[in-house]
Amino acid sequence: MTMSIEEQLLSPDYRPTQDEPYMNAMMLSYFKTKLMKWRAELLQGSMDTIHLMQTETREEPDIADRASTETDRGIELRTRDRERKLISKIDEALQRIEDGSYGYCEETDEPIGVARLDARPIATLSIEAQEMHERLEKTQRDHRV
Repeated sequence: MTMSIEEQLLSPDYRPTQDEPYMNAMMLSYFKTKLMKWRAELLQGSMDTIHLMQTETREEPDIADRASTETDRGIELRTRDRERKLISKIDEALQRIEDGSYGYCEETDEPIGVARLDARPIATLSIEAQEMHERLEKTQRDHRV
């Protein structure tokens, strides 16, 4: 497997810090590589599930075993659906890297913060904006009850 240009530029122990210029080439390369690896892992898991479900088509004679198998498949499919949505968010984050908007809050245009992006590279809101959204949701939810 050949390494991408991004992977070749990064040293294996590089971690972005608050002390370097925000969203410099190396930092963008770090996040792009992180997102692409995450995406590849999710896609591999999806392929594994498809393969497993294609090979596991035997009928269970016992109704309890059949119910258990169907429950397991349902859980697996719901997990894969969540991962499909996550892949979409990863693709959006990769697009933001390409268009230069990655790392900036979509509401305030302020930097999101390196630590937050390292923990959640698909984040689109700063911590402050996220907290405000959560307070608003809680208030609206409380008023509906």
